Amino acid sequence: MALASEKAALRRSLREDAVNLPNLLTFGRVAAIPVVLWLMWQSTREGNFWATIVYSLAAITDFVDGFLARRMGLTSLLGKYLDPLADKLIVLAALIMMVELGHVPAWPVIVIAARELAITALRAVAMSEGVEISASRGGKDKTAVQMVALVALMLHDPYVLDFGFYSPLVDLNQVGLGLLYFSVLLTVVSGGEYIAVFSEAVAAKDKRLRGEGG
Repeated sequence: MALASEKAALRRSLREDAVNLPNLLTFGRVAAIPVVLWLMWQSTREGNFWATIVYSLAAITDFVDGFLARRMGLTSLLGKYLDPLADKLIVLAALIMMVELGHVPAWPVIVIAARELAITALRAVAMSEGVEISASRGGKDKTAVQMVALVALMLHDPYVLDFGFYSPLVDLNQVGLGLLYFSVLLTVVSGGEYIAVFSEAVAAKDKRLRGEGG
């Protein structure tokens, strides 16, 4: 009877977590993925512009949902797992589409995808063991650079930047590629940081358990 009551409480908790405002914003980011991809697939200046707008709005919700979760006291295990997963899905989906369109080479996307999948699996294992791995400084820097790189790559076309006294023609695809390559470096470095933090957290937990058992 007690077990059935606990399961019912867990179901209610997961249902409540799924429909709270921060997590709804996270689901909104996932729902934006097909819209961004469809607009990119048009391969027009207008389509690229609107893809960038939708992606940018989705990226903004990444900051908003975290702020709301802390401000409203709605931080949840579901949100901690879904939030970084939604970020990775929209980034990887956009990058794969760019490879298909010939805007970026495949190798940096493969490196980024391998790192993101590995770290997501690592965090899932850590969470199952009751160990929480917070985002590192390197991981946050990587995410910021990737976001700017994706905006430039989505706009894709050359644009005249009017500074009043100087109006250069800037190839945003080349700017985005440069930032993407830099983000690959940050991706590898921050991946190493996560592995180190995971190893330290697991070692600390094992030491604590041995101490409690002794």
